[in-house]
Amino acid sequence: MVLDNKGIVTYTQFLREDLVILRFVPENGIMPEYRTGQFLTIGVPIPTENFKTVRRAYSIASHPENRKYFEFVIRWVRKPLPGRVTTQLFYASEGDQIFWGNPTGNALAISNTLSNGQPDKRRIICVGGGTGIAPFVAYAQHLHAIGDKREIIILHGASYVDELSYKGLFTKLDDESIDRGKDKWNFKYRAAISRPKEWFNRSWKGQTGRVEAFFKSKSGGLSPIEELVGEELTKDNTIIYICGYQGTIDGVMDFVKPKGFVTEHDKREDGSFEVKYESYG
Repeated sequence: MVLDNKGIVTYTQFLREDLVILRFVPENGIMPEYRTGQFLTIGVPIPTENFKTVRRAYSIASHPENRKYFEFVIRWVRKPLPGRVTTQLFYASEGDQIFWGNPTGNALAISNTLSNGQPDKRRIICVGGGTGIAPFVAYAQHLHAIGDKREIIILHGASYVDELSYKGLFTKLDDESIDRGKDKWNFKYRAAISRPKEWFNRSWKGQTGRVEAFFKSKSGGLSPIEELVGEELTKDNTIIYICGYQGTIDGVMDFVKPKGFVTEHDKREDGSFEVKYESYG
């Protein structure tokens, strides 16, 4: 028997017809402890199925230091068939009740120590494809809240500019890094648009192509991400976190595997690795 907690939807923001930011609070007012990078399962009754509760897992976009609400960025995928839970969430209004399971998952837990027990001081590069940006919204806010001094880079890939769901937040954190100085907060944000020739993207002047193109070397030289950080990425100076479709994960690995990067799934005998990922398709 599945035991569900009850929650109340408190906020919805439609970024476009198929992309929404949603918040809910526990009905009892008690926020559970959880870790950055985890997900939880949301359940809703489905009217067409005699109000049977159906559940689906979603990455948590809010950070553990926020004790006010859970936040999610959710895409409504309608082909080949619309998701049952996602469809109901897109029709949800403030005040509606949902069900939720306790936060779980370790795939994208932040690594704070190396395999030898020493502090992990490598730069952190987060690669989010589409709504795969959700856990890295939590990363950015969590690391900011605890005053982490590591270099942190968020890379977001989308088809259209209005799918860059947290551009405002990330840009603000990037500007703060410039204003305060990298010794206090070392953060950078960059995005890539994969359909730059579409009319809706006509004003886009940034990186084009899929988000993994940030790792592709230019004529044998440095890649765009290496130009951004000012040096070659190595397994000793960088750890990469990826969330998105398997194609995004494979695309990044195509560029970093020749540099000696290995995933946590294929970690070395000493337990070391440089890439952690979670795939949602």
